Amino acid sequence: MAGQSFSASSGSSSSEASKADSPETRADRKGSELGRLPEWNLSDLYPGLDSPEIAADLDRGLADCLAFEEAHKGKLAEILAGKEGARRLATIIKTYEGLEDRLGRIASFAGLVYAGDTTDPVRAKFYGDVQDKLTTASSHLLFFTLELNRIDDAALAEAVEQQTDEDLALAHWKPWLDDIRIEKPYQLEDRVEQLFHDKSVTGRGAWNRLFDETISGLRFRVEDSQELTLEPTLNLLQDPSPAKREKAAHALARTFKDNLRLFTLITNTLAKDKEISDRWRGFEDVADSRHLSNRVEREVVDALVSAVQEAYPRLSHRYYRLKAKWFGLDQLNHWDRNAPLPKVESTPIKWEDARGTVLEAYAGFSPRMAGIAQRFFDENWIDAPVRPGKAPGAFAHPTVPSAHPYVLLNYQGKTRDVMTLAHELGHGVHQVLAGHNGALMAPTPLTLAETASVFGEMLTFRALLAGAASPAQKKAMLAAKVEDMINTVVRQIAFYSFERKVHVERRQGELTADRLGEIWLSVQEESLGPAIKIGPGYETFWTYIPHFIHSPFYVYAYAFGDCLVNSLYAVYEKAHDGFAERYLAMLAAGGTKHHSELLAPFGLDARDPAFWQIGLNLIESMIIELEGME
Repeated sequence: MAGQSFSASSGSSSSEASKADSPETRADRKGSELGRLPEWNLSDLYPGLDSPEIAADLDRGLADCLAFEEAHKGKLAEILAGKEGARRLATIIKTYEGLEDRLGRIASFAGLVYAGDTTDPVRAKFYGDVQDKLTTASSHLLFFTLELNRIDDAALAEAVEQQTDEDLALAHWKPWLDDIRIEKPYQLEDRVEQLFHDKSVTGRGAWNRLFDETISGLRFRVEDSQELTLEPTLNLLQDPSPAKREKAAHALARTFKDNLRLFTLITNTLAKDKEISDRWRGFEDVADSRHLSNRVEREVVDALVSAVQEAYPRLSHRYYRLKAKWFGLDQLNHWDRNAPLPKVESTPIKWEDARGTVLEAYAGFSPRMAGIAQRFFDENWIDAPVRPGKAPGAFAHPTVPSAHPYVLLNYQGKTRDVMTLAHELGHGVHQVLAGHNGALMAPTPLTLAETASVFGEMLTFRALLAGAASPAQKKAMLAAKVEDMINTVVRQIAFYSFERKVHVERRQGELTADRLGEIWLSVQEESLGPAIKIGPGYETFWTYIPHFIHSPFYVYAYAFGDCLVNSLYAVYEKAHDGFAERYLAMLAAGGTKHHSELLAPFGLDARDPAFWQIGLNLIESMIIELEGME
């Protein structure tokens, strides 16, 4: 995923016996089984928390932001109308981009340090203090895009078209100018925007941080003598032992239930916060602000959602019915949904083998792509071990174009972990390729941000499948891929449905924990189908999904990306020649083009209702192939 989530740490123990089997010791032992796992080197951003460079950049950033505001606020239209107005405005935009890059570098460093251990009070204070200072500095830049959008459309268009100086042309910034003008109908008066911005630290930002630090501090008692953090506990749901899977599920449910009141309050508060913002800005639908930031039309998302929901019976329902049959059951318990297939041996995959598999798969598609991915390993841009306090899950953080991305993993040697490595490296390659567009135009809308990651997964899966040692292993790999695709498409659309129901109901008043559980179970039962038996405790499992907190309605981007990649891969399989070059050019475009422009060279159009069926049909074809392997 391109976003971030945060994780948990272990408590200390006074006894040598419990210390010998502490989470830290178990993590060390697991790491030794997998080989040396890399930890990232953040010194490419800053030498350390106490480095004078950070303090200097914070001070200089505030001073430069103040100077920028004083020099240009209230003057942009006049500057554009004056002598060499287009060139002067282009110079100002370039200065603004430099400020965004510098502030972004500091924010990235603070966020990555914090993700390394969100339970460390020193890191937490550093992160909070940096956020405060950056909010203060960036508040002096708020006027800029607001004022640009008040410039007459015709005057700005004429300036963009008339200037031909390639050295510093206003036309260079046209994609960004067009992009911010899409936000124009939803902008508020400057002082209101200032208030929203300033209060974000004590408002939404504070509730996000509370969620992160709460999740990080949770402990799950799987065995009487064993307490785990979230990531290892979730990992047990994929353990070969049915007993361990069940114990892990019950441990998750117990701890989630114990903290249900807090998670309910966080969810209600953030949903209300979003409703207030949407109401003030004039957004009609609860997800319209996300669609706008994704630069995707509501009808395109609605078509995707409808197509996936209509496909539930032939995808998830059908697959889980088949999987239950493999286990000799009519129904699978919810904790067995991602269980490995019975009678299939699974040995941990060493880090070096995972690295080699992914790089080889990338190289088979494009040596250039593999070369970029290689840098993540060679230059310590990856943090792979599971550690107490570390953020759960995985992400690729783009940082800023003047630096480079970083990847966070929690590598535990499973095939899914190899796929996650391929996924996050796909993000990283994308971010490197788009970096030349600069801080303002490198970022990609979420719907397209998942393209490279899912494509990287597909390349790696095909490589793993081709190297399967036996029919049984091939069946296990194909089943794992189908499950990943169901998790990416079906499950994420179910998540989207859950969010929609929650945010719509929240407009009428607060939701109780019981009501949140009812909504969660309704969308899960609908999407998973009758072959999954949902037992007591599962009604609390909505609590740990970080996307609901950090990025409302983010989740459909995964389904968008997966179906899009399935369509792209179908084009690739039919005609290899020239595809890699077109694909890398698409990634390099960053945020400078709409999805319709980027997909046109491949003969694809996401606005066509039939487009989504291509991706869904690929998943179904894999299920049919599995049915033929019985």
